[in-house]
Amino acid sequence: MSVRHALLALLSEGPKYGLQLRQEFEARTGEVWPLNVGQVYTTLQRLERDGLVESDDAESDGPQKGFRITPAGEGELMEWLRTPGGDEAPPRDELVIKVLVALTLPGVDVADLLQVHRRHLVQTMQRYTRLKESAAEDDLGLALVADAEIFRLEAVVRWLDAADVRLKRFPAATPASPPAPGTESAGHGPAARRPRRKLGVR
Repeated sequence: MSVRHALLALLSEGPKYGLQLRQEFEARTGEVWPLNVGQVYTTLQRLERDGLVESDDAESDGPQKGFRITPAGEGELMEWLRTPGGDEAPPRDELVIKVLVALTLPGVDVADLLQVHRRHLVQTMQRYTRLKESAAEDDLGLALVADAEIFRLEAVVRWLDAADVRLKRFPAATPASPPAPGTESAGHGPAARRPRRKLGVR
């Protein structure tokens, strides 16, 4: 998530100081994304350097130093809100990479590995569900954050289920071993590698 733009959104309501920004950020995101005070001030310094916020006194620092958004900052915030996320390439998801690596390693039970991660994801979904149930009825921020995480985790669980089905259909499908040095022939070796696929949406 963009802490930079979240701070601009808070400042669009009126001038605030650093500690206040941290407290309001955590309150409005259901307190599930803790924010370090140092990160707040570092981000504010960069925003000020870029002309997106102004401070009471650019030469002094302290917990009561106030910040306010500039017209350029308001424009940046509106543009960010209306800009769709990038679709040039799939993100480097750590779980996907783990499964792809496991496919190439001898002695690794990939099906069991999928179930280990699946159990962990289901347990995490259950924690978010309990968090929603124990939250105040009018805590909209927490409810939205919990819903987003539950839906995201459900998607990952569905991917694991689909991967499990593919493994059962093609149990022996593993990348071929590279040829021994000096034995490359037509159709083999580095020169014959497949061109890189571009998976970005067009």
